Amino acid sequence: MVFSDLFFLFVFIPSFIVCYILAALADKCIGRGKPDGVNVVKNFVLVLFSLVFYAWGEPVYVFLMLASVLLNYVFGLFIVRNGKSSKAALAFGIACNIAILGTFKYAGFVADNLCAIGLNVPTPSIALPIGISFYTFQAISYLVDVYRRESAVQRNFMNLLLYISMFPQLIAGPIVRYGTVAAEIRKRHVSAEDFAEGAYRFLIGLGKKVILANQMSEIVDQFLVDGLGSLSMAGAWIGVLAFAFQIYFDFSGYSDMAIGMARCLGFHFKENFNHPYCCNSITDFWRRWHISLGSFFRDYVYIPMGGNRRHQAFNILVVWFLTGMWHGASWNFIIWGLYFGLIVMVEKYTILRVKDRIPAFFLHLYSLIAVTVGWGFFYFEDFNAMTVFFNAFVGNAAVVYDFVAQSALMDNFWLWVAAIVFCMPVRRYVANAFERRLSGHVAVKNGVFMISRLAISVAMLVLSVALLVGATNNAFIYTRF
Repeated sequence: MVFSDLFFLFVFIPSFIVCYILAALADKCIGRGKPDGVNVVKNFVLVLFSLVFYAWGEPVYVFLMLASVLLNYVFGLFIVRNGKSSKAALAFGIACNIAILGTFKYAGFVADNLCAIGLNVPTPSIALPIGISFYTFQAISYLVDVYRRESAVQRNFMNLLLYISMFPQLIAGPIVRYGTVAAEIRKRHVSAEDFAEGAYRFLIGLGKKVILANQMSEIVDQFLVDGLGSLSMAGAWIGVLAFAFQIYFDFSGYSDMAIGMARCLGFHFKENFNHPYCCNSITDFWRRWHISLGSFFRDYVYIPMGGNRRHQAFNILVVWFLTGMWHGASWNFIIWGLYFGLIVMVEKYTILRVKDRIPAFFLHLYSLIAVTVGWGFFYFEDFNAMTVFFNAFVGNAAVVYDFVAQSALMDNFWLWVAAIVFCMPVRRYVANAFERRLSGHVAVKNGVFMISRLAISVAMLVLSVALLVGATNNAFIYTRF
């Protein structure tokens, strides 16, 4: 089940809302007279629906997730109860998490590569559980934060299960730190403003996914799948640029929907994207793209290894090797990670030291070209297909510009315009403009703001539903990681 599925929108969510409201009423009765209130029934309903959500597509692997939560629950208690042995408990807990992730995500990849060098190793046929990379990293961050005393250990198993299995962020993030939501698991209040903001954010994400990402995916398939054998130079650029827009609107759309749903429930997740294509360096790009993953590797790998203090270049390459591996069990992801790692490392000694002397336009252009090349590595798991693509990309194609490329640009002109515009912080610009023009008229400003949001929300929902009817390509890209 995915957020942009009609069943999710019109069956799962309404059913959940009804049950959650009833649960809130039950909690109100239970907590009457208690100053802090309780969330027992609401949390139970949220866990129950989260498990149903996950089991909808993979009923077997819900038991793997439950086992993972139980494992980390036990290790968390061991860490706080065994003073001198807490480091050993942490190390063993992390090793178990990595072993689970490695078995289900990388066992086949390792076996295939051993066979390629002549070792007769049986290749296991193991399906990749959806979201395992995300919930495993959340579990690891929980153990480390408990060890560092940055978060209190969770002694209630149901609450820890809620943290890891919460359906808004379960299968494709963002990677939420336990400390971010710990207090809200125990006590939370949803105001009208929270609900309105959350619903609006959810519908913005839905629009990004259905109206922009899904339409861009058709252009991507046209050039990088169906038309790869006769790819022109222009077609290669159009195909990979369409993929750049697709993956951004797909993943940032998912994050918006997750953040929005969580806000409606009283949880405040941190931002996961900050208009990455507005970057002025690759270092800046990765401060803006998938922020929760970048901060995870920074806080739990890069800094503990020494960060900027010692072996900086080595630390950077290790982090980016792991970043590539995290995205998938394939050599193209490792190459993609090391490609960006090398650029980030070189930037530290070159561009970042003289950025103030380089015109912003050239910094931005360089960054976008480097990112676009990176998406070429990311897209093709098959090296033969990758070679065909890059030959065309650099001009080594039989045709530079053809009618197919022209049609893809002209027939989708407004789609390209919308994609470019909405990569920029349009909402911030518009909000600031309203604030300046109507600063002395609070009532008018609030009215315009509310009506505008309502109109945008209705438009996003109606147009998205219309496009979803009969849609065949609706999966989120990052659910496979």
